Amino acid sequence: MPQASTQHTPSPSPTSSSPTSSSSEAHDSTPPDDRLTPDEPPSPAPATPRKRRGFAAMDPKLVSEISRKGGKAAHSAGTAHEFSSDEARAAGRKGGLATHAKRGRAGDAGDKPAGER
Repeated sequence: MPQASTQHTPSPSPTSSSPTSSSSEAHDSTPPDDRLTPDEPPSPAPATPRKRRGFAAMDPKLVSEISRKGGKAAHSAGTAHEFSSDEARAAGRKGGLATHAKRGRAGDAGDKPAGER
């Protein structure tokens, strides 16, 4: 028995646009509910005052007295340190050298002749 040949014609897909419609019309026909919108920023948390702790919560006079007693105790125990002029000079020189170390290295590159770079 001979089979009848059936021809399959593709049906137009709903996403394909006709030659007369433009691509902007396809986007404009989308309902506004389907469009992406940015989330709203979170509402700020209720401002709760932070409790001060430690020395910050104390009366400044009381803090000063505690500090004074600590300083006296350190000196009487011999654990307090006082810089002599020579120690202070050495410490200042060391800090200055560390701070300006890059300046010295950057200047070295300019001192070399052009052939040695």
